[in-house]
Amino acid sequence: MHIDHPFHIGSSRRTATTSEAAHLRDLIEQVLFTNPGERVNRPEFGSGLSQLVFAGNGDELATAAQFLVQGALQQHLGDRLQIEAVGVHTEESTLTVTVTYRVRTTGERITDPFSRPL
Repeated sequence: MHIDHPFHIGSSRRTATTSEAAHLRDLIEQVLFTNPGERVNRPEFGSGLSQLVFAGNGDELATAAQFLVQGALQQHLGDRLQIEAVGVHTEESTLTVTVTYRVRTTGERITDPFSRPL
């Protein structure tokens, strides 16, 4: 079991825990929505995806986001996950990143969507 993110107290009045699959999803979300420089002891951590808010919505944004995400995930989680595909879709004021990955320890293939308003 892993500590759940964001940190909170569970129903047992102890630190909430989560499964391996949910933990990996939490890690991906942290990489996607953390800007480099936000973490004091790991200034290179994150993808910078949030910085694209002012880039303007369109195909160019989706392509730039796809390269940013793919590189950041491989750099920070490459030892745990094999990134197979990253899709970026913009609709109105929402950015949706769909990540398809394989868990290195189990070989399980997972596709997860992550959304944030622009």
